[in-house]
Amino acid sequence: MAPISVLVHGLGNIGRCVIQSVETAPDMECLGVVRTPSSVGSKTLDLRGVQDFDSLESLIKAKGKPQVAIICGPSRLVPEDAERYLKAGLNTVDSFDIHDQVPALVEKLGRTAVEAGSAAITAAGWDPGTDSVMRAIFEAMAPAGTTFTNFGRGRSMGHSVAARAIKGVAEATSITIPIGGGRHSRLVYVLPEAGAAKEEIKSLLASDDYFSHDPLDVRFVDSRAELEAVADNSHGVLMERIGSSGQTSNQRLSFDMRIDNPALTAQVLVSSARATTRLNPGSYTLIDVPPVALLPGDRMRHVARLV
Repeated sequence: MAPISVLVHGLGNIGRCVIQSVETAPDMECLGVVRTPSSVGSKTLDLRGVQDFDSLESLIKAKGKPQVAIICGPSRLVPEDAERYLKAGLNTVDSFDIHDQVPALVEKLGRTAVEAGSAAITAAGWDPGTDSVMRAIFEAMAPAGTTFTNFGRGRSMGHSVAARAIKGVAEATSITIPIGGGRHSRLVYVLPEAGAAKEEIKSLLASDDYFSHDPLDVRFVDSRAELEAVADNSHGVLMERIGSSGQTSNQRLSFDMRIDNPALTAQVLVSSARATTRLNPGSYTLIDVPPVALLPGDRMRHVARLV
């Protein structure tokens, strides 16, 4: 059987890890990376021998049409990027992480996907994504109760990207600190641009939707080296549910993981890219996708092995 052909959109932290995950997948191949024209030809080591292109059209002309676009750009650009690839007849996966906007995005991409005969899996990181699946399973096991999802401590890729987009910010890293009970604070290290007003940066960060709902601590650094000292990729989650099964209370469920953030996000995206080739046209999140569709190989082999 021919391998599933993918393109990677973007070569940031997640895009680089996606290339590595595709390399290890037994049933996939990467036809190329689509980047902004000014970036093509740079960071060749990160490309790991994969060719980069300035557009989907130039990639198709050189390599043929891929089946799936793995979108690795900022969440705020995902709706536009995903629609463009869907309209071109490709399946898409992305790690859109603005939680309260996910339902609207699912409906928007769904209309485009059905019209184009394509499949999209959105919000397919680890949260939202695989953690969403765990929350659904926990509720199936204990329907009445409360689930707390506690992130970190660790570097949030989405919040870091949002911080870097703030006017006056040259570079930034956002650390998520769990307070407990599903609440978090944000510690943002900022390298300001020369001459930037620090108080204005603080004000813009505090009003940004990524940061406005949580306690925020902004700390300024003087160099990229100082920033790199706090910008490792570690992250994690502790999810806990206390509830009842039927009429029996005090059921206690927990899920705990400590991870490299971009590596895990990338692996979920690659597994989701596989799943899109097994779905009908439409838009999905991971709670809609049968887990077996994420795995390579024969379904019944996994049934025999895992059930």
